[in-house]
Amino acid sequence: MELIVVKFGGTSIGDGEKIKKAAQSVVNEHMKGNKVVVVVSAINKTTDDLIKIIKTSVGDNISNKQIAEILSMGEMTSVRVFSSTIESLGVKSVYIDPYNENWPILTDNKFVDAYIDIEKSINQTKKLMDIIEQGIIPVVCGFLGKSESGQITTLGRGGSDTTTFFLANILNANQAIIVTDVCGIMTSDPNQIKDVKKLDEISVEEMMDLAINGAKVLHPNALKYKNSLLSAKIMHYESGNLSEDGTTITGPFRGDMMSHSTLYSEPITLLSVVGVNILKHPGLLAELTDLLAKDNINIFGVSTGQNSITLFVNKKDAFNAHRILHEVIIENSNLNSISVGKKIAMLTFVSPEFIETPGIISDITEPLRKNEINIVEISSSQTAITVFVDWNDGEKAYKLIKEVLK
Repeated sequence: MELIVVKFGGTSIGDGEKIKKAAQSVVNEHMKGNKVVVVVSAINKTTDDLIKIIKTSVGDNISNKQIAEILSMGEMTSVRVFSSTIESLGVKSVYIDPYNENWPILTDNKFVDAYIDIEKSINQTKKLMDIIEQGIIPVVCGFLGKSESGQITTLGRGGSDTTTFFLANILNANQAIIVTDVCGIMTSDPNQIKDVKKLDEISVEEMMDLAINGAKVLHPNALKYKNSLLSAKIMHYESGNLSEDGTTITGPFRGDMMSHSTLYSEPITLLSVVGVNILKHPGLLAELTDLLAKDNINIFGVSTGQNSITLFVNKKDAFNAHRILHEVIIENSNLNSISVGKKIAMLTFVSPEFIETPGIISDITEPLRKNEINIVEISSSQTAITVFVDWNDGEKAYKLIKEVLK
């Protein structure tokens, strides 16, 4: 006998037939002797439709409190319909929304993008066990929370995923299942590439990277609650069988997956290759990097300009890299010269919150400006920022930026 927490996304309960199919899959697990907790999103595109209605009818003259209350209607409708469908199939069920005394997800007082108060929620979540032990299937609203003052809050996009993994973690569930409109994690987006394959399994680290960088199958915040004892799976709703294969997420979450910073321990240097309209010549960058790779020289960063390509390598590899690249310049008429820079320090900062933090680059660079620390180069992705400064300024710059990001 297992305890399963299963989440049905909006598309998987998009109409009456899909809701009945999903409810039947839950009842089937119950009849096997398993205990099931259901988490549901709003019925297909309800939340998006409500947002459009708000923008058209109210515009900006609306409070976050009102937004949370309106958006909550989608999930509160879903739990009532889903719970009623389970009961129509002959099994006792109860819906649980933020107005219920057994509501498990307690948050801070932010109405939108609220944070879960873990300690308080742990105590509330334990109340679900009393319901489960009675053979009743609880159906819980995803995405929603309740503030300290008893107001409805929302967890933000992907909040239903977070609800699912949080409940599974606290209830010591055997398995968390995400039922959605894809059969699992694919080798690429099937809407863009035809010959994709389903992955049988994917590590938490890989899933985190995919989620942070735009894969909409699972929200990255949910994975914070994936522990070593919890089995997790993503599967398609069409099978109607929760025991069907999907993609299994392996391994536990570690805190350093989400946010970390490093000051690279060895000096870096840069090699700048120049030529006229260098970017208009396909294959030049590949030629340069391939030659360094063949000599086992690692590249820490690449910067391109209209007439230059700059490669960042370990200082100890600079002499050999310089020699290799100079040979290319001699033979390639599109390249003119190469220069080697001084020792620099590499500072890397990673956080999934960067993508939703306007002005994060200026926040990082401002203390360096005030302390007259020159930035040699800065590069960023959705979740990582790398800063190169003079070697002698490395430790000071690292401490200054760490202080900003606390």
